[in-house]
Amino acid sequence: MGIVREGKSPPDKRVPLTPQQCKELLNNYPWIEIYIQPGKFRCYSDEEYENPGLELREDLSNCDILLGIKEVLAKDLITGKKYLFFSHTIKEQPYNKKLLQTILEKNIQLIDYECLTNRKGFRTLGFGRYAGIVGAYNGIIAFGKRKGLFDLKSAHLCRDKMEMEEQLREIDLANIKIVLTGEGRVAGGAKETLDVLNIRKVTPKEYLNGQFDEPVFCQLGVTEYNESLDGKSKDESDFFAHPENYKSAFLPYTKVSDMLLSCHFWDPKAPVLFTKEDMRDSDFKISVIADISCDINGSVPTTLRASTIDEPFYGYNTITGEVDAPYGKRTVTVMAVDNLPNELPRDASEGFGKELIEEVFPSLFGEDTEGIIERGTITRGGELTENFKYLANYVA
Repeated sequence: MGIVREGKSPPDKRVPLTPQQCKELLNNYPWIEIYIQPGKFRCYSDEEYENPGLELREDLSNCDILLGIKEVLAKDLITGKKYLFFSHTIKEQPYNKKLLQTILEKNIQLIDYECLTNRKGFRTLGFGRYAGIVGAYNGIIAFGKRKGLFDLKSAHLCRDKMEMEEQLREIDLANIKIVLTGEGRVAGGAKETLDVLNIRKVTPKEYLNGQFDEPVFCQLGVTEYNESLDGKSKDESDFFAHPENYKSAFLPYTKVSDMLLSCHFWDPKAPVLFTKEDMRDSDFKISVIADISCDINGSVPTTLRASTIDEPFYGYNTITGEVDAPYGKRTVTVMAVDNLPNELPRDASEGFGKELIEEVFPSLFGEDTEGIIERGTITRGGELTENFKYLANYVA
């Protein structure tokens, strides 16, 4: 097995397995050999991989299985191998069409991390938790800057999550009200950051109607920020099956909230949380929006573009509907970084590798009795697998 060097620019700092996890694998699976392609931009140095006795090797053609994080460049793909990485092809992304064509031409078995699911259809691994952790932290930074309350150290300048949390424990948020949308991994990560600040969680009813002398937040599931068009009470399974039959119920939260942490998955058929017109109302109160899901022109109208780790904030001018200075009187401060886990790459990599070892490797190295690898395989033998035949026109 080989860990490839990240080839995209700018290079991703994350790794699928940490040096310690590689050592753990060698102990648990003594018949496996692991090779590391040298790379100077990783969050773990080549020396850290060599310390536990791993071999650095530029040429990984002797490997059967190759692991990366982001897309492997088409020119670097080795014929006939088994690859695991985030391919970003299953939504027919035009910028990766050539990549998938090359994978088919080179008879590669592509296993996409995003498609690895359990029997119930839930993803077995991902970086969503750390997107939430860092995204909420960035939202707090933005609020501190906007109000002139504090100036926190950026997460990517911290050595790890522990140092980032130490920053949080030094601040006072006063009686801020934060609304958090979503109940998945991303939202769970955001809640972890709020918990470090000891922010009290209240019910939606308390949040909308209460007055507080302390910071509070409420967390909304899909049936709390949406309502059915026919007015009948329905469960979330109905929403996910028929999102077009719903309208937003979020507007009351815009009138009492200081900050929005947008962590929910959005289907283009679903209603948006609120509109640009809603933001022009005098009672629209939200001044900081951390769109952690980062859906450009999606459920949050302020996300006009992605921001970057180096420049995470921009302003949305509520009058013109355009990008503006991040802290102006007529602007809402927007955080829309689309690669948030890269701000804490060592922690994020460790969490990802742990899930990979526990949830995926038993099926990858043994019998795939639960079909985890099969469901996650996009290509095999120069053809699209059954679940991904819909990509035929995309690659034709």
